[in-house]
Amino acid sequence: MAKYVFPAIFEPNELDGYCVYFPDVESAITQGNDFQDAMMMAEDVLCYVLYDMEKDGEIIPQPSNPKDIKTDEGNIVNLVACDTEFYVKYFANKSVKVNVTIPHWLKEAGEKKHVNFSQILQNGLKEYLQIQ
Repeated sequence: MAKYVFPAIFEPNELDGYCVYFPDVESAITQGNDFQDAMMMAEDVLCYVLYDMEKDGEIIPQPSNPKDIKTDEGNIVNLVACDTEFYVKYFANKSVKVNVTIPHWLKEAGEKKHVNFSQILQNGLKEYLQIQ
């Protein structure tokens, strides 16, 4: 997971909103009710698509230079930044059930001390994976 900056094209529509697409990331398309909303939606869709690409082992394309992007008059080319690590921690933070196997005596010892097994496993995994 990483931080990215990609140029996006903001195309005004007839309802004062914007359609947004990324020339380098074809499946990242969204819209917003105004420019600010469109910027927020653009960051969201970019993070979502790039995170999916990372997860699937796809190669992330190199971003184009905004100066090289040709677009229709009235469209706006703007850079959009995203952080897929932050995105996944924020949006994909729902708990999932995982079965683990430990010796019976260890389970009993933990229960006597009112151990939160889930929290200890999370802390241990974060340490092992060097995730803060």
